[in-house]
Amino acid sequence: MLLSTVFAAALGLDLHGGRARARGRYDAILLAGAGVLPGGRPSRPLASRARRAAELFHEGRAPLVVVTGGVGASPPSEAAVAASLLVGHGVPSEAILLEDRSTSTRENARFARALLPTAQRVLVVTDRFHVLRARRTFAQAFPEVDAVGCVSAPWPRMRGALREVVAVGAHAAFGDL
Repeated sequence: MLLSTVFAAALGLDLHGGRARARGRYDAILLAGAGVLPGGRPSRPLASRARRAAELFHEGRAPLVVVTGGVGASPPSEAAVAASLLVGHGVPSEAILLEDRSTSTRENARFARALLPTAQRVLVVTDRFHVLRARRTFAQAFPEVDAVGCVSAPWPRMRGALREVVAVGAHAAFGDL
């Protein structure tokens, strides 16, 4: 019973994130960090997020992209790898800001805020299952936040969605959501 509830919650988070849309223009697009593989290769979630952030930039949603994420299990930082991907997708390097110290969604938001002290309206790009928590976490740092989700491959997506159920529960239990 508990397992089916967790799977249903994971599916619900993913469906919720799939309905999220960008609305109008923003001061910045914030790309939430995701893992870097050995050799500095982007994980599938990081590559998907960078591709979606580049699409939104090219649509004219914001004049700049802030990439977030410090060094995890493998260097370089998630932000550095994401920035390289964005440049590969045609985003000019002068339109990219690096926040390369964070190790959590909360730090992504707090450190991005320090880079954008006057920003009012931001758009967070993350995985679909992470949209709910990302939007609420970034809303603690920015006045107006939208978030859009992308999809990586099925296995990292399912694993991430199940992990996100635990994270949402923990944050809700401590009043952080």
